[in-house]
Order: sequence, then structure tokens, then C-alpha cells
Amino acid sequence: MERKRPVRDDNLADKIYAQLKLDISEFRLLPGDRYTESELAERMSSSRTPVREALLRLQRDGYVEVQFRNGWLIRPLDFKALENLYDVRTVLELAAVRLLCDMDELPPQLLELKQIWLVPPADRLQDGPQVSRLDERFHETLVEATGNGEMARIHHDITERIRIVRHLDFTIKDRVEATYNEHAQILRAILRRRVEQAQMLLRSHIEASKAEVSKITLHMIYEARQRAVSHGDNRPG
Repeated sequence: MERKRPVRDDNLADKIYAQLKLDISEFRLLPGDRYTESELAERMSSSRTPVREALLRLQRDGYVEVQFRNGWLIRPLDFKALENLYDVRTVLELAAVRLLCDMDELPPQLLELKQIWLVPPADRLQDGPQVSRLDERFHETLVEATGNGEMARIHHDITERIRIVRHLDFTIKDRVEATYNEHAQILRAILRRRVEQAQMLLRSHIEASKAEVSKITLHMIYEARQRAVSHGDNRPG
């Protein structure tokens, strides 16, 4: 019988990195939480070496800080940095809208967005986390559809870094309905090549989300974690 090859540490570190980053964005690891490498290794059912490699990557990306003699700290939310990221995101998406409206033929990705967002109210999804993921893809798709890979790469990096507060945005009452309405308006303006109108609607849409960042409290984050746990995630942490 052929023996299974052991999983290489670098591949395992990649998986642990992705899982820890997801746990942070999904509030299973809260800003301000501290963990030792041994605790996280147990959580990940892994040895400490790939966990340490994953943590070093997360440190470079700004998600955690090393606390000598006290393990690793999930970095508290830096609201000024988040606002700056929202500003860069706005610049990129406004540029993307102009590029899309100037194209001779609109890219097929926009037709896919129509099938999701230009639907009757009765066909709209109501699950906040699911709509949050679709919202994220809506904005990424607008940038990707321009065909500018570098712009899309930078935008994706920003998307990952602000994900935690965007998820909190969808815990607010009426946010799902507002997202459908606003996305539909933006998309219709782009399809009609009304660049100034589309940019105005998009800017307003992002500014509304950015304004909610300053209202986030630790209590909201704890509530979000309780919702994550109640949806079936019973892992420790």
C-alpha cells in the first residue's frame, strides 16, 4: 500500500494563514485577543512551525502583532488606516467606472452582475453575510472587468484589509435592501454609459459604508462573533 506523503510545511502554512485571516474577518478571533503559538497550533491541529510562518505573514500584512513573552495579539482596529483604505478604494473604483463607460463594448462580467442585482424585490436574498460576500464581489468585479490586472490586484488587497468592518456594516438594519437598491442604480448608470451619474452614485454608496466605520464599537464586534458561533462555528476562540 502506497504511503501518503506528508503535507509540506509551506503548503500547510498557506492554509493556516488563509484560515486565520478568515477567522479574523469572521470575528472568531477578535481584535485585542492574545494567543500563544501553542494555542493556535492546537486550534489548527498543526505543529508550531507552520503556525509561526503563517503568523509572520499575518504580521507583515498588518493583522497581528508579536507580543514578546505574551504570544501574539490580534491587532486592534485602526480606524484612521481603515478610512485611508476606503479613500484609496474610492479612487480605484471611480477610475474603473470611467474605464468601463469608455469601452466600445461592455465586458461580459457586467451581464453577470445584472443577473444578481437587477432582480425583482421578491427574488432578493435576505441573509446579511451572504449579501455581504456578494457586495464584495460586485465591487471587485467592476475593477476586474476593466482588464487592468494591477488595479484589480491592489483593489483586492484593500478589500481583504477592510473586510472585517464591511461585514459589520451588514449587521445594520436595512443595509441589505439599501445595497440592492444602490448597486442596481450604479449598474444601470454604467450600462447606459452615464459616467458622471455612475461615479456620483458609487461615491455616495462607498461614503455611506465608510461613515459606519467610525460607529463601530467593541460591543458590536462581540455581538458579531456570537452570531458567527450561533451559525454553527463552535471552534474555541
